[in-house]
Amino acid sequence: MFTPKIPPPDTAPTPATSLVQPLTGITHTPACTCHDTPNVVPAQTPVPAAPVARPAIQLTPGSLIVAATGGTAVVLVVGTVLVSMLLATAITAASVAICAVVLRSLLNRPNNR
Repeated sequence: MFTPKIPPPDTAPTPATSLVQPLTGITHTPACTCHDTPNVVPAQTPVPAAPVARPAIQLTPGSLIVAATGGTAVVLVVGTVLVSMLLATAITAASVAICAVVLRSLLNRPNNR
C-alpha cells in the first residue's frame, strides 16, 4: 500500500525523453547516453535463481524413538505441574472451609468459651 508505483524496466521512459526543460532556458544533458545509441544493448537486470528444493524430513527409527520419548516426558512434566496446582487449590479450599466453620462456631456461641 505504501510502496511506490514504479513501472517495469522495459516500459520506463529513457532519461533523454523524460527531461523537462526549465523556464530559464538551461538544458540538462544526461550523464549516460547509452540508451540513445542504437547499437548498444542496455544491461539487463539479473534474474533471481529458482528456490532450491529442500529435502523432505526423513524419520529414522531412532529419531522416532527420541520424539516419542520427548513427547512422553513433556506430557509427564505438564501433568505433574497441573496435578500439583490442583492439589494446592484443594488444600487451600479445605483450610479456608475449616477456618470458616471454626469462626462460625465461635461467633454463634459467645457464652460457651
